[in-house]
Amino acid sequence: MARLRVILRLLTIEPLRSLGRNKVRAALAILGITVAVATVIWVVSIGRAGTQASLQELDKLGDNLIWVEAGARSVNGVRSGTHGENTLTWKDAQAIRDEIKSVKAVSENTDGRTRIVYAGQNWLTQFRGVSPEYQDIKRWDLALGTFFDDDAVKHATLVVVIGETVRHQLFGSDNPVGQQVRINGFWFEVIGVLAPKGANANGNDQDDTIMMPWTTVMQRINGRDITWLDDILCSADSAEAIPLATHQIQDLLRDRHHIQPGAEDDFNIRHPEELLQAKVKSSRTLEALLLLLAVISLAIGGIGVMNVMLASVAQRTREIGIRSAIGAGPGAIQLQFLGEAVLMTTVGGALGIGLAAASSTIVERTLAWSLPSSTTTDIAAFGFSVLVGVFFGFYPASRASRLDPIEALRAE
Repeated sequence: MARLRVILRLLTIEPLRSLGRNKVRAALAILGITVAVATVIWVVSIGRAGTQASLQELDKLGDNLIWVEAGARSVNGVRSGTHGENTLTWKDAQAIRDEIKSVKAVSENTDGRTRIVYAGQNWLTQFRGVSPEYQDIKRWDLALGTFFDDDAVKHATLVVVIGETVRHQLFGSDNPVGQQVRINGFWFEVIGVLAPKGANANGNDQDDTIMMPWTTVMQRINGRDITWLDDILCSADSAEAIPLATHQIQDLLRDRHHIQPGAEDDFNIRHPEELLQAKVKSSRTLEALLLLLAVISLAIGGIGVMNVMLASVAQRTREIGIRSAIGAGPGAIQLQFLGEAVLMTTVGGALGIGLAAASSTIVERTLAWSLPSSTTTDIAAFGFSVLVGVFFGFYPASRASRLDPIEALRAE
């Protein structure tokens, strides 16, 4: 028990007294560790925020989305255009639905801009003529009401599902379900309100939209002479099935469109999920690189602690000699100096966690950024700072314990 009390004294009281005699030097070393630990936590939080933002965009994009667009790409990779291209038809969509087993959902899509009117209020918005599967493909929930079904598509029913922005512009906070709105001179019943999705990766408001059965759009909005689709949206069975499904869709459409070998497709297949997956991967890579830089800064802080301890050993040579002369062994001296180094990094680590938390709160309030906190990250950063104290404090402590007592007593 007495030995334990001595060890605890060497690790706590004696280091506190020694650091108290060199307040400025100790404070500077602690400051370096504080900033380094806070930097580690900041970097991890910022990297995690970027990854989460990419994952949210990926979730908004759709369920293993494969996007078939009308019109081919030009030589420089720019699509020749969406509207006015009559290369895709509802029969193409039905063929994909019937013949491609690696695709679990298909939705016809025809879109454009139109004005929606209600009780003297009107709003110019984007319309989409789709099938009921569109809701699952795009992972789009409903806030109110229901989505239209296959029967509504079959009979080209005059029903509409509106986005949150359209609801706000026309109905305010009122429930629009069951109300009649006028679109292109026809009266439509509002049967549902889409859950808010916010802006997409390009900054466009996804909630500024209305959706109707694609057959209704063909007959009431586009005109009977326009029978082609702008896009066909597909959902593969899994992320791994996307390449196979893409290849099968391409082969099927080339065959249906009688495209000769070597000729360019008259359609364009995209799966933007790959782009966002790459973005997620790059975000995680950047997070790892930033974390490495932060750890290096923590190591530099450790070097500062080591320099402080070496200077302390040089200044306290006579003190070390006296302690040795009255019976302190090399182990006790080493433990005392190691305790000083660990104490500095421990205090710096605790202050670093506090600094990171305070600064994150300020950033979130002023810039409206969400920086996710993690207890695991805080504990890991604190633990690493303690290890830095042990690692960089060991050499100065070992050097102090190896001093010859007689030579130390002679030192001035």
